[in-house]
Amino acid sequence: MEHQLKVAIIQSDLEWENPKKNRDNFSEKIDSIVNPVDLIILPEMFATGFTMQAEKVAEAMDGKTVEWMQKKALKTGAAIVGSLIISEAGKFYNRLLFVEPSGTINTYDKRHTFTLAKEDKVFTAGTKKIIIEYKGWKICPLVCYDLRFPVWARNTENYDALIYVANWPKPRILAWDVLLKARAIENMCYTIGVNRVGLDDAQNEYSGNSAVYDVLGNAITVVRPNKEHIEIAVLDRNQINFYRNKLKFLDDKDSFILT
Repeated sequence: MEHQLKVAIIQSDLEWENPKKNRDNFSEKIDSIVNPVDLIILPEMFATGFTMQAEKVAEAMDGKTVEWMQKKALKTGAAIVGSLIISEAGKFYNRLLFVEPSGTINTYDKRHTFTLAKEDKVFTAGTKKIIIEYKGWKICPLVCYDLRFPVWARNTENYDALIYVANWPKPRILAWDVLLKARAIENMCYTIGVNRVGLDDAQNEYSGNSAVYDVLGNAITVVRPNKEHIEIAVLDRNQINFYRNKLKFLDDKDSFILT
């Protein structure tokens, strides 16, 4: 069990519906990370941007982008995380992949599809929350709009870190900032949010505001908005244990079952 987890978050612009250009862009950025890290996190739909034209750009689980993630994980020795448009059994999913250096792939299908953009009309919503055990850390990966629903993220599994990958637009970025901090505080966990920057094909603007918060809601990163940026954050298990044992807030949570 490792007491520290080194995480690289990559805040980047995305080429609209162009998986090859996006893979090339992220290859260059990942290759620029000089010192070893344990985890590299990319935005939501990092290969395409947040498009509803799933039939044009969807990939299978044996497609080029999944293969690329496996190769980069093997080369870097770090798990690669991000979401893709995946086609499976006649349905489309906004699927987060957590690809380990061993080639093992854990998947989470976005539970809360974004009705404002009619994502629910194109993509099938996931039904299962997952907890990934990686290097002795318990990690809960979620996607963008999931951030607005605290019950889904509720820390009943004693996980150590929450991850949100996103295409969260600039006009509502205050909610992104506040809710990321809130998820960290209420779940007494590290909370990581990785958002894109730039303009998409519909002229939606994204400012990034990617961040990592500790168990008390303190920001432990400094990522400038509206800029492409790679930030390294070190998560410390000792901080989690110290404050959970001292404050014991999670022991007082209400008991109920989400159906």
